[in-house]
Amino acid sequence: VSLPIAPVEDNRMQLLKPKEEDLGTKAKSLNQKPEVPKKMEINSFQGKSKKNLQSDEKPSTSVPVVGNQVKHEKREEDFAFDEPPSKKIKLNASPEGKPVKNLGGNKIKEEFEMNWDIVQALSEITNVEPWVCANLINLFQEENTIPFIARYRKELINNLEADALREVQQALEELRTVAKKTHATVQKLKKEGKLSSCLLKALLNCRTLEELDHVSAPYKTGSKGTKAQRAKQLGLEPAALTLLQNPVELNLFSYIRPNTKGLANIQEVEAGVQHILADIFAKDKDTLDFIRKLCQQRYISIQSTLAKVSSKSGNEKDINKFQLYHEFSCNIKNIQHHQILAINRGENLKILTVKVNIPDGVKNEFCWWCVNERWRPKQFLKPEFMRILRNSVEDAYKRLIHPLLCREFRSKLTSDAEKESVMMFGRNLRQLLLTSPVRGRTLMGVDPGYKHGCKLAIISPTSQILHTDVVYLHSGQGFREAEKIKKLLLQYNCSTVVIGNGTACRETEAYFADLIMKKYFAPLDVVYCIVSEAGASIYSVSPEASKEMPDLDPNLRSAVSIARRVQDPLAELVKIEPKHIGVGMYQHDVSQTLLKATLDSVVEECVSFVGVDINICSEILLRHIAGLNANRAKNIIEWREKNGPFINREQLKEVKGLGPKSFQQCAGFIRFNQEYIKTFCSSKKTELGSHALLTKAGALGKKKSKPTPCALQQPNPLDQTCIHPESYNLAMRFLSLIGGNANDIGKSDMQQKVNAVIQREGLEGTAKRLNTTVHTLQLIIDGLTQPEGYDIRTDFDKPDFKRSIVCFEDLSVGTVLTGKVENATQFGVFVDIGVGRAGLIPVRNITEAKLSKVKKRRSLGLGPGERVEVKVLNVDIPRLRITLDLIRVL
Repeated sequence: VSLPIAPVEDNRMQLLKPKEEDLGTKAKSLNQKPEVPKKMEINSFQGKSKKNLQSDEKPSTSVPVVGNQVKHEKREEDFAFDEPPSKKIKLNASPEGKPVKNLGGNKIKEEFEMNWDIVQALSEITNVEPWVCANLINLFQEENTIPFIARYRKELINNLEADALREVQQALEELRTVAKKTHATVQKLKKEGKLSSCLLKALLNCRTLEELDHVSAPYKTGSKGTKAQRAKQLGLEPAALTLLQNPVELNLFSYIRPNTKGLANIQEVEAGVQHILADIFAKDKDTLDFIRKLCQQRYISIQSTLAKVSSKSGNEKDINKFQLYHEFSCNIKNIQHHQILAINRGENLKILTVKVNIPDGVKNEFCWWCVNERWRPKQFLKPEFMRILRNSVEDAYKRLIHPLLCREFRSKLTSDAEKESVMMFGRNLRQLLLTSPVRGRTLMGVDPGYKHGCKLAIISPTSQILHTDVVYLHSGQGFREAEKIKKLLLQYNCSTVVIGNGTACRETEAYFADLIMKKYFAPLDVVYCIVSEAGASIYSVSPEASKEMPDLDPNLRSAVSIARRVQDPLAELVKIEPKHIGVGMYQHDVSQTLLKATLDSVVEECVSFVGVDINICSEILLRHIAGLNANRAKNIIEWREKNGPFINREQLKEVKGLGPKSFQQCAGFIRFNQEYIKTFCSSKKTELGSHALLTKAGALGKKKSKPTPCALQQPNPLDQTCIHPESYNLAMRFLSLIGGNANDIGKSDMQQKVNAVIQREGLEGTAKRLNTTVHTLQLIIDGLTQPEGYDIRTDFDKPDFKRSIVCFEDLSVGTVLTGKVENATQFGVFVDIGVGRAGLIPVRNITEAKLSKVKKRRSLGLGPGERVEVKVLNVDIPRLRITLDLIRVL
């Protein structure tokens, strides 16, 4: 269901004309000037929305809303699914318009109301415009997937990339978690009779779990109670409040009770009043905001030292790992994420002692401000009362506020470091998954080993296993085994060897390089490459591997996996749990829930953006498509086995468990090989009867009929493109405009016709003429002009094939080499330069000028699989360390 959140600037968007069948049901809403609500409330938990909608004369973009007010309305794009419109009303505003950057008076309300606005809070955390945050809240609420939003809702998100969408999604979940826990705490305290108006306000001001814990800790069940609580139980709260509001009337001696502990003398009474005041100061929002702002302007450092216990009884090897942090100090504004994670690990191992150092100047200025500004009494204070006030402020800072600030700084630094580490892992994983596939080659995969031999597997260009074997290259039988390898390579006409980078990799590489240099495999021109075998052994004993290769020994399965990682990296690596691929940093020290969610999302993004051919893809690959899961993928495979190949995207609706929402999310990422389908349809020609082979694509708005038999289905040329079914009607109108034919998709004629129209009218002019947005039109143009079988991975690097080897001893300062990025971290990039040990390019040596301008870079850093030219800066032979300088990206 769609509702606008903000007016659109004039001439930015035109409204789509409503269908004739909708006019009767929308007589009240479709006047000459469309009605748009000025204020809207969204309840993401209970689905209730207020009914006081007012009209506005300007058109605006759509933002999904659930609620009784509009539950019979339906978004424009949903009509692509041929749902009968009789019971639902289409909104008259286009879903593809872009709102202005000012939210105006519109607010998005959550079930758990806080003293802060969720849109504004989300915008401040993520640095994303408020109108984009508002749209994303609603898109996520509608259960849209990140790949779908990133590709098909660009105008609503200001063209954000998938990484940014994930960041917003995570921040939104954190804010909602805080709101949910806050209200659970409120209800609990209310039930126990501990909730005061002051406490309620403090709780509803909390934006983080640390703040919430700070405010609610004294009231937890089982707590002994704070000093302030015990003083309140003694009846000293009126005295504390009187001291601030009306100190003239205060007489502390009247509170003395000689036989009562805590009230026995004037000193105990003053201490109790002091504790209550300190508690009030420490929970005041303005006071906390002031001290936080003060800290931002001062030099706050984090320090780590070698723990006394570990220096006596610790493992020397572990202690030496943290040598850099034995005497370490750094400004919290400048400290690197990897340093935080290293310090935290050292602290957890009890090797390091860590503390946050806040200078005394902060305390002095804070205390002066509290006494003279924020908590200045309304009347003159006697000297003894002024002393109590000053002591209360110092006590609040030392006992309550300073520990809170230290916890907040540590928590924020750790949280940011974890997120960056996870995002880095995600970027590396994406780079690895999008490595360009090596098509059309027969490959020999080699899983190196010493005692148990090297496992071989030869696979065909279509990934079929042709032969498996074991050879013993490193036990004195190398020469005899060379004959066997040569015979296999010649027999299967295989000239490419893929070697895993595990145990015995270096020796195996030297063995093959020596034979290649001697032209032993002639007439074949054999080349080899090294590929990461991370996760191959885990996959080889997994249920998926047993199902896929039931008759093969697990050791040989890993050789098959190694070869397939070069042939089609994406299809092979999705079979392995992402965290086992090993392209991260401190991956065991970060939140495993966050890590899994992010990596699974990256896999879904990569598989979706590459697309899968529905009639040949595996079930494992299919379950990673946006909108699908294991059950839906299984049902699709079962439908395919029962009914034969899918002819068009519409048939997906016949699959059990694949509803309109799932179809909407996955349809644009599923491909259909038109040649294969035409061949299949030709064989069914007699059954097709008088039906035409190709129908007019994307007929919308027709009532859904009963599922038609496979023989009566007709292929749609648009199904081979990235164009979403919701835009088929628009695509056909564009084809009519340029005088093109759907059967010419991807041909040079289509490109010429598109260019002619765009040059004449411009992209914006054409979009306006078709009553759509530039982003949607660009997607349609891409879909129509990209050649058949287009793969986005062709823009990424292929494996580095070699014929010879370089030894560690051959390296010298100034040597220029080419290599392949193995892993990227926050402190630098590790590059495989073919010497058996990766070299490190420190992050300071990676500048924008050295990075390729041709490629569409997702970030400034390099990613796994990219080929680079480097210069050796330093070779540390005892420690086997190589420091490199980046010359350029190849």
